[in-house]
Amino acid sequence: MAIALSELLNERQVILRLRSRQLPNALREIIQLLAQNGKIDNAQTFLRQVLASEQAHPSAVENGVAFPHARTDLVDEIVIGIGRSRAGIPVGANRQRARLIFVIGVPERLVNDYLICVGTLVRLTKDDATRTTLLRAESSREFIDTLTAETL
Repeated sequence: MAIALSELLNERQVILRLRSRQLPNALREIIQLLAQNGKIDNAQTFLRQVLASEQAHPSAVENGVAFPHARTDLVDEIVIGIGRSRAGIPVGANRQRARLIFVIGVPERLVNDYLICVGTLVRLTKDDATRTTLLRAESSREFIDTLTAETL
């Protein structure tokens, strides 16, 4: 992969306590954080793109983890925003609860890197010990360190 996962993850792009209980609002929270950190220019348009993607192809929830995303020209590089919900947020047609939500924006030219990135995140979050550490992390730094330590 041309881009290392550690280059895409940033503690300023992690919300450890999502306030929202429904997916559209949780996505809005995470995307606004990306916008505040200068990762995305037009948060409203990006939110609409992610919601449209979810409508067309709802994210599957595996092990309480979901990866809503949009291929978009609103980003120049892959961007990742992360939200954690203790109660879980209903996602997809079967309304399974996601406790970890990774919102990803990807430019068309980096689709292959995106697939590698998501594959790495799926592998990491499938591991029970890693997922438990992520769910218990007390700081955004600890959360990111858990993900990046596994990929070094």
